[in-house]
Formats: sequence, structure tokens, C-alpha cells
Amino acid sequence: MKKIAIIAVTEKGLEKALIIQKEFSKSLVITTLESTNGNVSTITSISDYLTDNFSKLDGICFVTALGICVRLIAPYIQDKNTDPAVISVDDLGVNVQSVLSGHKGGANNFALKVSAVLGANPVISTSSDVQEIWALDTLGTQFDWQTESSLSITKTMALFVNNKPTALLLDIKDKGTQHLEKIVPSFVTVFYDEKDIDYTQFDLFIAVSYKIYEAKIPSLFFIPKVLSVGSGCSKKLDFNVFQETFKNKLANEGLHFSAIKNFGSIDIKANQQAYLDFSTKNNIPFSTFTSDEINTISIPNPSEMVQSKIGVAGVSESCAMLLSGNKELLVEKQKIHIENNEKFTFSVALDAKAVRKTAVAIIGAGPGDEELITVKGKIYLEEADCVLYAGSLIPEEMTNWCKPSAVVRNSAMMTLEEQVSLMQEHYKKGNSIVRLQCGDPSLYGAIQEQMTIFDELEMEYFIVPGISSFSAAAAVLKSEFTIPEVVQSIVLTRGEGKTPMPSKESISAFAATNSTMCIFLSAGIASKVQAQLLEHFDADTPVAVLYRITWKDEEIYQGKLENLAEIVKKSKKTRTVLIVVGSAIGARKNRSQLYNPEWKHIFRTNKKFVVTE
Repeated sequence: MKKIAIIAVTEKGLEKALIIQKEFSKSLVITTLESTNGNVSTITSISDYLTDNFSKLDGICFVTALGICVRLIAPYIQDKNTDPAVISVDDLGVNVQSVLSGHKGGANNFALKVSAVLGANPVISTSSDVQEIWALDTLGTQFDWQTESSLSITKTMALFVNNKPTALLLDIKDKGTQHLEKIVPSFVTVFYDEKDIDYTQFDLFIAVSYKIYEAKIPSLFFIPKVLSVGSGCSKKLDFNVFQETFKNKLANEGLHFSAIKNFGSIDIKANQQAYLDFSTKNNIPFSTFTSDEINTISIPNPSEMVQSKIGVAGVSESCAMLLSGNKELLVEKQKIHIENNEKFTFSVALDAKAVRKTAVAIIGAGPGDEELITVKGKIYLEEADCVLYAGSLIPEEMTNWCKPSAVVRNSAMMTLEEQVSLMQEHYKKGNSIVRLQCGDPSLYGAIQEQMTIFDELEMEYFIVPGISSFSAAAAVLKSEFTIPEVVQSIVLTRGEGKTPMPSKESISAFAATNSTMCIFLSAGIASKVQAQLLEHFDADTPVAVLYRITWKDEEIYQGKLENLAEIVKKSKKTRTVLIVVGSAIGARKNRSQLYNPEWKHIFRTNKKFVVTE
């Protein structure tokens, strides 16, 4: 919400209004009371203010009795699709009531946020929120889906909030569908293939899909933008004829026109007016590709004639694949002949990111504490059918997040080939696979060789970052590794042991910057590391030697740089050790300007927003 008015009618209410205002940039505090506070707008009549501004505001927060709020807004209420979000807070900030436009206008979320600011009790009366089930009228907006319904949305929602048996069909995979899968109400059955649905068992059908379905029961369709269309055409293609013909052909293929994400052709068609008009009128991005780019794609229906004329084996199929990142097509090349002997081709592919298929999740498990895995990583771990983890680097307790039926293997005694073979076995079955890496996979994670094999085997994968041990070290040392005007850089590196270092990345070279240095995998060469550091750091520079940080048996040793080798020797630790060096360790001076009262920034401009009469 951008335009928010906070209306108070009592002194106590005005105090709460000013607290709320700090959380909403550019909001106005409105009152009829006299006030010397420069952030308060004093007006003569709240009714007159609402007459002029009710329809212009995104949200209104009344810090008044609920009855006053209701009476003041009553004359201006029009439609839940256009009315602003209205909430009411009592003078003492005990309760926050969502009053008007709970879903569409966002009053429910508005009330929850204000409740959090005041430590108040949110009062939400919307049925779906009370039952903690999906708000069907806002899901489309929330996840950027187009919405179509066989009934009015009000009647559809009535079926849903009354818990009528509902079939949910998910043809794609995105954040929205993952959200729905996580919180499935008891009266909803999830399907991934429409053929499996017996419509006689359900009163409502909901689909998140790019496909057209004709169910014989009330239906609600959420249409994601996931289709990529490639096209080629003759020179004098008429836009209106092209669009009408294309829409009909797409519908005949059982695909929603509103599911189109992007549209493309070869670069010699960059100024094709029919394509440009199609892009503009439908707000669909139009892209073109060079012959070299198109020729990188292998297509199912190459054309010798097209090859001889423009130097590529085909346009529509190649462009659809390039746009979607998908090597498979939903619709192979269709040749369409229209009036005046003009013609065009089109092909359709599904966005590769939306395809419902498995992938290997390479997940950063964090530094050791099983609770320091990210929320996203934990979710994938809980759902996985196959989990591989390095037992020497990841605590076994972390596998307690896995479901009982999961195959969980310690990879410490397995070769890379054995690990890949197990993952490939589950991949072919479409099972969910997790490869747990210690810390963050991007740091000394040895994932490059795994990804190379996945690429060769055409196995999809993705990475979920984790908390690195250097972040955990800062936490346990109660230190900020970057301090204003003292040190503003952190170096993550290792000493040169059996594995050689690049010539420009020596400990000594990095030490010349006097940055905070976090040195991995180097306890065995502590004397050498100390000597290189002392070339540029003072001998009394603070150091910390951290063993198995955040594990149950963690050990922490601190001292001065001149004693680093001795500290490591006395610790008797040679593996899973992180060395931290720098003046930032334990420092408490030098205030940041971020929260200085005189410092202005994008979220705190010191500018007062008031209404003047």
C-alpha cells in the first residue's frame, strides 16, 4: 500500500497513530485535534476529508471505536474490488479489526501488520482466514495467475469455504503450486493428471494449468503465464487475421491464450508489423534470435526450404525452445495458410521452470547445528525420497528432518560414481532427491564435479544456499566482521598446502588489505599461515581458532596473531577448523550512520507528510 491515512480522534489514539505511521512510508496521520507534532495533519472535518479522499486511498487505519469507523465510511462504500482497505484500532491498541476489503483490498494483511507493530490482537472475520484455508479471490493476484471461473467468484468461494469436496489439478510447478501443496485442506484432493479425476466425487474443480478443461462441475481456473510461442511468417501478414486465426488454433490445441509468457521469431522479423502489434495489444514480450542462436537448437521438424532461404532449419520450433529453455515442445510446428495466400507457422513450448519433474536439490546444510539449515532447505529435506549427506561434515541429527520412508545414505564411504548411480536411480522414478553439503555449497563444496556429471546425464538440479561457518563464527564471537572506517571487506580463503593456490591469491597478498580474513582448511600449516599474515598484520591482531563451530563438541580458542601457530598446536585440532584474523573480532567502537538521527536514507527521509487546509 502506498497511500495510507491513519485517523485518530483522541489523544491516546493519536499516540498510537504516530507509532503506526513509522511503519508506513509517506502515510498521513489525520485528526481534528490540535497538535504541535509536525507529522500530524489537523483538519476541521474527517467526513469532508473522506469525501475528497476515500476513493483515492489504498488503506485507512482508524484509531477509534469500531462504531465511529463504520459510521464514517458508510456513505462512501462502493465495491470490494475498488474500496480501500479499512481497519480499526482501539485507543489502547488492544485489538485491530479488519473492517472493509479484507482480501481484495488487503485489509486482512494490513490488520496483521498493524497488530504486529502494536503487539495487538488481530481480529479477522473472513471465513477462509478463520479456517486457515486458501483465499481463492486473491490467489491469482498473489501468484500472478489469470483467473477464470464457471460461476461467479462469490459462488465459487461459497462452495470452498463450506468445505465441499474439491479436486485440485496441478499441471505446473511454481511458487504458487508449492504453496498450495504445503497447506492442503482436508476436503481437497490433489491430482497431477486430469485423467485420474472422477468428477462425480467432487463439487468443485480447481486447476492451476495452461490447458483448457471442460469439467461438468463448477470450476475455477488459475492460468499461469508459462507458454512460449515461436513463429515465422510471410511478409505481408495482416495482424487482425493473424491474431484471430492464431487464437483459434491455440484453443484447438487445448491451450489458454492468457497462458502465453513470451513470443519470438528470427531477427529478420524484428520489424514485422503483425508481430509488433500482437506484442503491444496483448502485452506479450516479443523477442528475436539470430541465425547462429537458432542453429544451436535441434528441432523435430527441420525444413530444407527454410534452410535454403534463410540459413536455419526452422524458426517457430527453435524460437519456442529458446524462449522456454525447454528441449521439448507442447505443439510442434503448425503451418497455417490464411487469406491472400499469406501464411505463418507457430510452435509452443512450456517454460522449463514450470515443468513438473524432479531435480536434484544441492542444499547447504549450514555449519553444523541442525537448526541452522535454511527454512527452504529444511522443507526440501523433509519432502525428499532420497538423501545423501557427508557424515563427517554434517551431523546425523540433521537427518531427523527426513521422512521415515526416505532412503538416507552417508556418502562418506561411497565413491562419487556410487553416489551418482543412487541419485540417478531415484531420478528416473521421479523421486525427490537431496544432496546435503556442509556450510554453503559455493564455498569449498566440491559441487562442480557433481554438476558436471548431472549436466552430462541431463539431470536437472538446483542449489539452495546455506549458512557458512564464517557467518557462524561471527555469531559465536559476537562480532561484526565489517566495521565502519576500520574494515569493510571479508576475505574467504585458504592456505597453500598440498593443493596449490593461484599465483595471485596468497595469504600474504590478501593480508596486505588488512581485511577480516577467514581461513579455511589450513590448521595443518598454521606456522606458514602465521608467517604470511605477519608480513602485513600487527602481531597483536586478534585471532580466533574455531573447531566444528555450532556442533555439540565445538571448541573456540582466541588470542593474538603472534601466537596463532601455538594456539593451533595446543588445540590439537587439524580438521574442520576455521581461522579468523582481524581487528573486527570483538570490536565495539565506530557507530554506523544507518540509524543516526541526522542520517537520511530511502526509508527515513526526515521529510514530514502532512495535509494543509
